[in-house]
Amino acid sequence: MTRAAVLTAGSWGTAFAAVLGDAGTTVRMWARRQEVVDQINTERVNRDYQPDLVLPDNVSATTDPAEAVEGAQIVVLSVPSQKLRENLVHWADLIPRDAAVVSLMKGVELGTTKRMSEVIAEVGKIEPERIAVLSGPNLSPEIAAKQPAASVVACLDHAVAEMVADACAAPYFRPYTATDVIGTELGGAVKNVVALAAGMAEGMGMGDNSKASIITRGLAETTRLGVALGADPATFSGLAGVGDLIATCMSPLSRNRTFGVNLGKGMSVEEVIAVTKQTAEGVKSCEAILDLARHHGVDVPIIENVAAVVHDGRTPEEVVRALMARRLKAEKH
Repeated sequence: MTRAAVLTAGSWGTAFAAVLGDAGTTVRMWARRQEVVDQINTERVNRDYQPDLVLPDNVSATTDPAEAVEGAQIVVLSVPSQKLRENLVHWADLIPRDAAVVSLMKGVELGTTKRMSEVIAEVGKIEPERIAVLSGPNLSPEIAAKQPAASVVACLDHAVAEMVADACAAPYFRPYTATDVIGTELGGAVKNVVALAAGMAEGMGMGDNSKASIITRGLAETTRLGVALGADPATFSGLAGVGDLIATCMSPLSRNRTFGVNLGKGMSVEEVIAVTKQTAEGVKSCEAILDLARHHGVDVPIIENVAAVVHDGRTPEEVVRALMARRLKAEKH
């Protein structure tokens, strides 16, 4: 029987632990707080993050990361993308040297412009062939409710991708496999920024034409950047590309879309954080993704203008005018 560790016990980590458990995998989660561990082990719930999800009996928890990863064939990492490096410093020596390491994170690191798999390889000293990324239209509340969904498990070693997919193939969760790690990872990171833009349009009272235009042009930006990095352009037409993009841009369950809606209504970044008590991944990653695009000479006007709102104090109205005033260039529609 496959054994997996899930670090940590947030919303998506908890939901994915349940997916693994329902697929027949034995799971041990790591949580920082003892009260969360006690709830999981005695009540089968994580009240802070997934209060309505009853965890399977083959899912347990501990506050000791060494205990969590002991004997694990799969180690799943699910922390905020900008916190991955500092956590991995403490976890790297604990991860079994033959385990597959799975990233659930969707972001690009500030300062280094590294994708999460690159951070894992660097800090964890883990061979890229052992690192898998999972991405797709996977809003965690719907996964927790066991609504049917699909995702992509991508790894340079297809056998590792298949092993991870087998471990999370639950009755309501269908994993597909791929080897395009770059495209799968980049689609998951950039869609958060595009969702901020779509949310801003919603908050400003714009309709479906506007949002569809943002989604479509956002997909074009993602594809341009992905191809420049060496991704397979076909990836962006699948679950990890347009599938994830649609879900994140259109669903009220999406943190990034909701954050953008509040910005579009005139709230500042600080005011949105104060109200929601959360920072969406796109807010953190948009500057890093913009730096990555500039380094590779890729034109990404939506990402550039989202970063201008989030970090430079421009208003959504100003960036809409700037985007609409752009001169037509020799680019595909």
